[in-house]
Formats: sequence, C-alpha cells, structure tokens
Amino acid sequence: MILRAKDIELLFLFGIATSGVVLSTLLHASDIDYRLAVIKDCCADLDPQVHACLIDKIFPVKALVIPASDFPEIAIQRQ
Repeated sequence: MILRAKDIELLFLFGIATSGVVLSTLLHASDIDYRLAVIKDCCADLDPQVHACLIDKIFPVKALVIPASDFPEIAIQRQ
C-alpha cells in the first residue's frame, strides 16, 4: 500500500537466496501487478544450478533481467 500510495510501479529486485527471498518477492509483486526488474549479478544462491535456472528461465517470464551495469539507465528510462 505504501508503494502504491507513492505511485511506485516498478520494483528492482536483488539479494541473497535467489530461490528464497528474491523468488518469493518476484512472484508476489508480479501477482499484484508491479513491473519488475531483477539485477542478475546482484543475486546469489547456495545452489548454482537453481540460481541459473531462475535467472535464465523463470524470472524472464515475469521480469526484465538485467546486469547491474544497466540499472542506472533502466531506472532513468522507466521513471
């Protein structure tokens, strides 16, 4: 509700536990119609295969997956 009240529509996601917190947040935010971007080189997981599968196959279905170097440009374009 706080994000909606501030007219925030695009969320940038990154963090430790790609298969936990990042995945959970992505799915919930997608379900409530936020636009999403995942900063792929700012995510990590204990299982490299799960991490790669999420970043390469699952996340792109619901979000833009970008490297950290593209973050400033994408953030400015989406304002």
